[in-house]
Amino acid sequence: MATQYGQGYGEWDGSGTQRDGRRPHRIPVALRAPVEARSWSEFCYLLLSLPLGILMFTYSVTMFSLGAGLLVTFLGIPVLAAALAGCRGFGALERARARGLLRLEVADPEHLAANRRGPMAWIGAMLKSGVSWRHMLYTVLQFPWAVFSFIVGVTFWTCGWALLTYPLWFWVFPMYGGQGGLQLYGDETHGIYLDNPFEITVTTLVGLLITLASPWIVRGLTTVDRLLVHGLLGPSRLATRVVQLESDRGVVVDAAAADLRRIERDLHDGAQARLVTLAMDLGLAKEKLAQDPRAAARMVEEAHGEVKTALQELRDLARGIHPAVLTDRGLDAALSAVASRCTVPVRVEVDLPSRPAPAIEGIAYFTVSELLQNVSKHAQATRATVDVWRVEDRLLLQVADDGVGGADASGGSGLAGLAGRLDAVDGILVVDSPPGGPTRITAELPWRSSARNAPPRSPEHPATDA
Repeated sequence: MATQYGQGYGEWDGSGTQRDGRRPHRIPVALRAPVEARSWSEFCYLLLSLPLGILMFTYSVTMFSLGAGLLVTFLGIPVLAAALAGCRGFGALERARARGLLRLEVADPEHLAANRRGPMAWIGAMLKSGVSWRHMLYTVLQFPWAVFSFIVGVTFWTCGWALLTYPLWFWVFPMYGGQGGLQLYGDETHGIYLDNPFEITVTTLVGLLITLASPWIVRGLTTVDRLLVHGLLGPSRLATRVVQLESDRGVVVDAAAADLRRIERDLHDGAQARLVTLAMDLGLAKEKLAQDPRAAARMVEEAHGEVKTALQELRDLARGIHPAVLTDRGLDAALSAVASRCTVPVRVEVDLPSRPAPAIEGIAYFTVSELLQNVSKHAQATRATVDVWRVEDRLLLQVADDGVGGADASGGSGLAGLAGRLDAVDGILVVDSPPGGPTRITAELPWRSSARNAPPRSPEHPATDA
């Protein structure tokens, strides 16, 4: 995954301070760009691109031509493999150069997938690797672009600074060149020289304009280099997607393991302990039944209360795993039930044309349930709203309250865990909670239609107040 400069000059908050904590520059961006380290770093990148481009182009074309010419013999195959291996080496160099001078982070591409050991397996894997051929394509395409960008970048950069500093060195011409100044035009009969104060001033102003424009021209040229490096030298989209899916699978597995541990702990510390106590109380009541029937009856009554409590805990535990109302009646009724247990009044509005897939429906339910728990525990709100709707192939959930705000999804908060679970199914969690409130948290999930038939819905779907 590649990350670039962005705007390169920081982001701002409402107080006029950059989000990274630095105070804003008093000099405008356009004026300080020619002397910034980033501009000189990008210019150095252009300077190095030409000699490296010549080296890479010469190597790849020579080796490819030699290998293609030797394909009539067996020698052409290892030569082509060696050519591709060298191009991969150049690719590693280019990624390092882009990382150092352009601040462009490009992950290393996937390694060769050889089924067995040995030189023949390595040659076969190299020739079948699309990454290797993309590296060779880069060495071919980078050269003509390096020539163009070198000429344009060096011309603007050197001319700008030369004309800007012309008042400092124009004396060289009358002293050592035998002419009044820099020659603007000349033929056999006459010449025009920049030698009077007005012409020197105009030359300096032109140089200033070119100098101010040069960093942005260089930046535009290096943008193409960024695209080439990222598109041809980084991992393929398929490999990136595989890595992302492996990471998401790990999140899902960890979340499932955490849920199993929570269920086991709740059963052990809650219902199981109460059932053990109930068994002991019933045993004592059985022993006292003949001797003291009144005491036995009292113990049976207490055991009956324990049974009710244990059943309620088991019911709450089952609701935490997957509530029956969600399966039977869908998100509208399930979220209304959750809202009724919130400590503040909650308005629930679900506007869906049909029911999503059970997995997506369950994730949506537990997302809203956890967000409402946060409202009850931390928001200090007087009211909250829950809105659920569908936009094209996405399911959107929004929970808002008028509390104190300050919710943060970074760090180790519960919102961070919730964001990780949503990300595992290609979902997004957006938190808008400035200090002082209000808080608005939006979750976005992929829409997958359910195979079951949705229950009939009325034309008008009023909001449900809980």
